[in-house]
Amino acid sequence: MKMSSKDPKNKVLQLSMAALFLGTTQLFAGPPFMTDDPVPVDYKHSEFYIFSTYDKTNDGQETAIPAFEYNYGVLPDVQLHVMMPFISSQPNGSKTEYGLSDIELGAKYRFIQETENIPQVGIFPMAEIPTGDSNKGLGNGKTWWRLPVWMQKSFGEWTSYWGGGYVINEADGQKNYIFGGVQVQKDVGTKWSLGGEIFAREKDTVDGMSATILNFGGFYKFTPDFNLLFSAGRSINGESHTVGYIGLWWTFGGDEQDTKQTASAPSWSMTQAAKEIK
Repeated sequence: MKMSSKDPKNKVLQLSMAALFLGTTQLFAGPPFMTDDPVPVDYKHSEFYIFSTYDKTNDGQETAIPAFEYNYGVLPDVQLHVMMPFISSQPNGSKTEYGLSDIELGAKYRFIQETENIPQVGIFPMAEIPTGDSNKGLGNGKTWWRLPVWMQKSFGEWTSYWGGGYVINEADGQKNYIFGGVQVQKDVGTKWSLGGEIFAREKDTVDGMSATILNFGGFYKFTPDFNLLFSAGRSINGESHTVGYIGLWWTFGGDEQDTKQTASAPSWSMTQAAKEIK
């Protein structure tokens, strides 16, 4: 028999699943990877994603389907960010819940440009607004914050980005923690970019564990302004996670000349077009 939402054990499961999904949105900060980059959307340009994420743990699984992300270059080196996920929460031993989760708002600011000897550097603070029903395991219950610093350096066809930050989360059962990651990827021909990363965090719940995840993925460029993104990975230490991401990305906006010069890949990519943003 499935437990009712008033059952204390079920409440613990729901909070665990909410934390699980919050971990997922956090993991996929830099589509399709967990580690993000400091590159903002070009001035007066837009990015739009429609995607799905998957995260399976020992307590159950969460699927974001669908989820939407929009980024806009409001100023040179500054982008505004919003993400709206709908999720299916499936705790072990309890009923599946589906609905709108917490909406993510943020702003990315690149304050150091890349040169031959130094990486580009940026910050990307985000707030998770409690729009999801935490009683059903669809949200955190309180606004929480992610405060990272990201860096990136290109070496011919190779690019690496890395960094980390601090999460402030005072919701019931949650805790503040440090996270960080390192990613490396390479252009393969004109259509593919493939890479891998290691991402780690301290425990994010009072009763949880830290986690280190190995993840592989990339993107396929159908056209300069329309790409397929994908990744898959799992824990290699600590809390058990099997994760996945698949999505579509579009870019648009700006005048025709700017679009030809800069809008040729997602902002996280390491392609030559990303270098032309500088």
